[in-house]
Amino acid sequence: MRRSMTGLAVLALVMMTGSVAAPAIAASEKRAMPYYGSIGASRARMRTGPARAYPASWNYRRPDLPVKVVAAFKEWRKVQDPDGTEGWMLGVLLRNTRTAIVRGSEPLPMRSAPSDTAKILWRAEPGVVGRISECNGGWCRLDVKGQAGFVPVGAIWGVEPGETLP
Repeated sequence: MRRSMTGLAVLALVMMTGSVAAPAIAASEKRAMPYYGSIGASRARMRTGPARAYPASWNYRRPDLPVKVVAAFKEWRKVQDPDGTEGWMLGVLLRNTRTAIVRGSEPLPMRSAPSDTAKILWRAEPGVVGRISECNGGWCRLDVKGQAGFVPVGAIWGVEPGETLP
């Protein structure tokens, strides 16, 4: 009896909202293109077109890797990775969490304040991915597994120059 009541509640929810779960709503949400996000799955395939029938061009095994979403078609998103490679991914494999990857060939100083003269707290190797919590005035706060500091926007990929984040 309890299962049938639960089933009726779910059916009523579907009939009222036209959807079963929040991810379906998120996949159809309209956003201004382009925007940055990140890979949310431990494995994500990039395809040559917006359907499973298209061949996979890349297999990503790096959750939190930043991507730039440049187009959308139904539940598919055309993304660009930090190397400039473009292809299509299912929207459910992506999330809105802002991350960035360290560019360049030298370790990047992570400073205590957004200034070239601020104390160096950590150094991040090229290719390291961290989460961005704020950006302003050409600097972003980058958190790499609990080690956070300010880095210049030009030294990372995953944020536009001049972009301000809360």
